[in-house]
Amino acid sequence: MKPLFYLPLWFFKTRVLGKKIPLQSVVFISDKCNLKCRHCTLYAKQDAIVKPLAAVREDLLHCYRQGSRFVDFEGGEPTLWRDGEHGLNSLIRLAKEIGFYSVTVTTNATRPFPGLEADSIWVSMDGVGPSHDAIRGAGTFARLVENIETCGHSRVSVNMVVNRLNHMALDESIEFAKAHPNIESIAINLHTPFAGTEELELAEETRRAVLDKVIAYKKQGYPIMNSVAGLKRMRRRDFRKYCWMANFVMADGRRLAECNGKLEGLCERCGFCMAGEMASVMSLAPDTLFAGLKLRVTG
Repeated sequence: MKPLFYLPLWFFKTRVLGKKIPLQSVVFISDKCNLKCRHCTLYAKQDAIVKPLAAVREDLLHCYRQGSRFVDFEGGEPTLWRDGEHGLNSLIRLAKEIGFYSVTVTTNATRPFPGLEADSIWVSMDGVGPSHDAIRGAGTFARLVENIETCGHSRVSVNMVVNRLNHMALDESIEFAKAHPNIESIAINLHTPFAGTEELELAEETRRAVLDKVIAYKKQGYPIMNSVAGLKRMRRRDFRKYCWMANFVMADGRRLAECNGKLEGLCERCGFCMAGEMASVMSLAPDTLFAGLKLRVTG
């Protein structure tokens, strides 16, 4: 019940008093990964960073003091993280001890993750079968499906980043998420053209068509995490940004008040649909508020 008391207070402080208080944090615990995805440049690094437990503790304390109460652990591939006898569950327990209301892990699901104690797990799925493998490597989709089906977790969802290589697989991916008994929902994002990945950015006409299609599926009752209000804002691009609602701690230790895309001047070409969701929260869009509560509070 604590989030239900905290959220109205947070909204009053931010919307009425104008304070910029993060609600959630994205903590990159490592940039070590076991894949070489087409949209990513991390694998080209010579020396991967794996933060020690003490450093993650300091990151979490920093985020909590800033006001954040929800944390997402990301990488690299976070299930690779270890510090001596400590694995990823040690970090999840630590976050809960500090006071975070819920902990999410984002994984590529190529490694088994039974017993993972996160409140929810997000699996990066960039298509079905060959369309996913074309981005993440041969055989990765089969492993993803096997590990989702054997993890034993009740709250597993998938996240698809739509780009020039996989936009034709959008329908199949949404249908797959709906039909699979172990998948709770699917979140849709668009490729953000970070340096070295510009060729994957969707053409504007295709971008609008993708968002229109996702909106149509959502209205039909498909289990899409995005709200219609948030998707419409992403389609228009003309909305006020409230991206300080999520702060970021990078693998190299940088603590950012907003997404790294702002530093690279990519806000006008942003594909992170959470930006639309954040703006819709501040506008009190009912479907966005319901989606947020379902994601973070219920279950």
